[in-house]
Amino acid sequence: MDMKPFGMRGYRVTLGFGKFAGEVIRQIQNAGPEDVRLARALVSSINETVELDLSGQPRTDWTIESGTFKITATARGLAADPDEAVTLVSRDVIVPLMAAMAELIGYDVIVEEDSDEGAFEGAVLLHTVRQRERNPRNRLLCIRLHGERCFCCGFEPRAFYGEAGNIIEVHHLEALSLLDAPRPYDPATDLVPLCPNCHRAVHTRRPVPLPLEDVQKQMQAFGWQHGAM
Repeated sequence: MDMKPFGMRGYRVTLGFGKFAGEVIRQIQNAGPEDVRLARALVSSINETVELDLSGQPRTDWTIESGTFKITATARGLAADPDEAVTLVSRDVIVPLMAAMAELIGYDVIVEEDSDEGAFEGAVLLHTVRQRERNPRNRLLCIRLHGERCFCCGFEPRAFYGEAGNIIEVHHLEALSLLDAPRPYDPATDLVPLCPNCHRAVHTRRPVPLPLEDVQKQMQAFGWQHGAM
């Protein structure tokens, strides 16, 4: 991957494979349907103001057929401060592109075991959720697609708490506990960001969580307005 200044206040990022990437290309071509879908979703999550050229293919339906495949992303009108501009391009362009390639190439997911501290409080439930939970990439995708504003109440923790506000949680609209077997989740339609309060409120009913609309109606009855802090 290569990133170079482009114009007065822009950067161009180029991702390619080269002549000796045959094994990598073959591995990508063997990626499963869900890995391909998630990779495309990551690329599609890049802001539309960034010009993307995926070897002439559309954002939502591209494939890597050979080592000649190349992605070129051009971001214009960036901040005048070069350090800030590089940070934005790295976060908003390079991260999703690299994550998309990781989905296609494959990687190992490390699952941390529960500590003894949780042995006396819902250890079985935690184990069940962890077994059925998709790996952390869905959290990344959910936040990239929906942002960090609570889908239920509109509160945005990071805007309120600053660096201490990285507490938004991801809610499965179809409860994991109700699944007979694990199934693929689409972060765009199956997952939503919720603040810790709303997430806890939704899950006060088990095994079927409360619909978000029911929680919103309850808050509206007490004069709540969406997004008010």
